[in-house]
Amino acid sequence: MELSALCNLVRNSNGICTDSRTIKKDEIFFALKGPNHDGNVHARAALKAGARAAVADDPSLAGVENIVVVKDVYSTLKDIAVYFRKSLNIPVIAITGTNGKTTTKELIRETLLKKFRVHATEGNLNNHIGVPVTILRTPAETQILVIEMGANHPGEIAALCEIARPTHGLITNIGKAHLEGFGSFEGVIAAKSELYHFLRETGGIIFYNDSDKLLSDLIFKIAHKAVTYSDPSGIDLKVEDIGNNPLLSIKAEYRNKTYCFDTNLFGKHNLDNVRAAMAAGVFFDVPVNDIINAIKSYKPGNNRSQVLKTNSNTIICDSYNANPSSMMRALASFSEMKSEKKMVILGDMLELGTESINEHRAIINEMGKLDLGTVILCGPVFSKAAENGSYRCFINIEALKEMIASEKPAGYSILVKGSRGMALEKIYEFL
Repeated sequence: MELSALCNLVRNSNGICTDSRTIKKDEIFFALKGPNHDGNVHARAALKAGARAAVADDPSLAGVENIVVVKDVYSTLKDIAVYFRKSLNIPVIAITGTNGKTTTKELIRETLLKKFRVHATEGNLNNHIGVPVTILRTPAETQILVIEMGANHPGEIAALCEIARPTHGLITNIGKAHLEGFGSFEGVIAAKSELYHFLRETGGIIFYNDSDKLLSDLIFKIAHKAVTYSDPSGIDLKVEDIGNNPLLSIKAEYRNKTYCFDTNLFGKHNLDNVRAAMAAGVFFDVPVNDIINAIKSYKPGNNRSQVLKTNSNTIICDSYNANPSSMMRALASFSEMKSEKKMVILGDMLELGTESINEHRAIINEMGKLDLGTVILCGPVFSKAAENGSYRCFINIEALKEMIASEKPAGYSILVKGSRGMALEKIYEFL
């Protein structure tokens, strides 16, 4: 089947799906392959579940009714997404960075929704599959598209830009993460900068945090069209934190007016995410009161800067992911929080390659300078890095759960942070 015919097939369906377990009636199922699965095996099941058609690349499926066999399913998915993107004559905002991508994307989405019909990346579907899927799920009436882009190897952001063709973009920050894939911190900088290079080459507009020296230096070297967080529309916008106990409180000044409001986000490290959303809202002429209401009403999910009150403790759930920069930001925010009893539970930071043990030791050294209360470490790397130290260490989540269930800590404010692979959310029920 020709690409144009496939595109028409998708356009006239109820959308696309890459998981046969969640297929909806009249969707198109794309039978993608992964390291541990082959979607071709589920093509017939998807049709039986209501899919209008399935796109597969197993030659043995040729001739099966409503199955379109192509050379490579992923390449076809990408090509259709590129075809669709060309038909979208709307702003496309790309968001990448080491920390805060999803929170910033959600805040910008909620802000722009006050004035526009917005489609945005669902959850953190920000990779080579998630970006094409996001584009192909864009409703026809969409006025602004917001796409999150993640990467753990050089060249990935550049490749995603070629698919999404952003007209606007921002890098939240650049820190030490995925060092195993990028090779070094310099490798991270180069990879994240791929978004800036694309926008320069295509005449796009960059929003950037002018209080971040690294990003400001990159902008000076790379960008042609750049908009600062502090002056997004020719009028100064000043946004600062005025409290963090444990939720972030904001003071904003714009057009000679001052606005003070509370958020549902833990920690002053979320201030830059709020600044990004306010700058984007002002740039796209969203009324400032609507911007503030959008940010005030946003509630984070999925263990990202969430505050959970149990019968025994107040838990700051920040265990979706962790790297050295996000870990230090969260610890610094927690240190400033006022509480009679504090506890920090940290899990290993993964994907740091040969720098792993040194980065964990650096975190341990910095913790000694902060007001954190009781510190508990979990995981083989933290346990090794803390050898002969004063912190309690548990080799895995099961040992940690056993201790908490036994000792039943109560009356604490507790920060829980670690990489997703550590599954620290399993301890919440015991706190």
